[in-house]
Amino acid sequence: MTIRYVAIGDSFTEGVGDELPDGRPRGWADLTAQGWADSLGEPIEYANLAIRGRLAGPIVAEQLEPALALRPTHLSFNGGGNDMLRPGVGMESIADAFSHVLARCDEEGVRLILLSGANPSGGLPLSRLIQRRGDELSAAVLRRIEDRPDVIRALNWPDRELTDPSFWSADRLHMGPRGHHRVAARVLTALGERAPEDWWDLPHEGIAHLERTRYYREHVLPWVRRRLTRRSSGDGRQPKYATWTTIEPRPSA
Repeated sequence: MTIRYVAIGDSFTEGVGDELPDGRPRGWADLTAQGWADSLGEPIEYANLAIRGRLAGPIVAEQLEPALALRPTHLSFNGGGNDMLRPGVGMESIADAFSHVLARCDEEGVRLILLSGANPSGGLPLSRLIQRRGDELSAAVLRRIEDRPDVIRALNWPDRELTDPSFWSADRLHMGPRGHHRVAARVLTALGERAPEDWWDLPHEGIAHLERTRYYREHVLPWVRRRLTRRSSGDGRQPKYATWTTIEPRPSA
């Protein structure tokens, strides 16, 4: 049976922070697809409908049914990171999105790969609030799947090593290449496939971390401006792989 893997989500799944030389985002889902083909030694089909800036509700409303219409064998879902940064959001309401995705995957006979995002709180303003909300969201989601051992889990929030700044990009909100490779290694391991050993801990390339004033000017204030104007970093963007693309295994070394 050919593996047909589709990913839905926000910037985490789109791959923001792990850009190729031409500026296109790669990220953990692309790496997982390639690693999966390599591990199997045969091609897989891959699609990625994730759009940066999306809240959990819109991810489900806009991406889930188009993803299922592709008739995948596996679907990965993560969401809620953008919701957590907004005031007054209930974690149970975000967890409802996870329950809905699982229910639809059950109905369509699709295996769900469930991810939690890594914890960025140490490098961000309001770090204690973000930590608390992330803990609450993780607990709420895990309660929804506690009796579902068939759900493939790739949980990154509890990974304390991923909180190190070397795993993050300059904006401190999105993971850099080291972080995306570590997440891909975790997903492949959860799938029972072989992950390249060095993906767990790539050499640190020395991401430049901006001093406080420049960081706020270049990253925090634009984010606040988008919130005030009700705009999203994903406005006008299209999925990078809206239909199946074939991922060929790389030759063995």
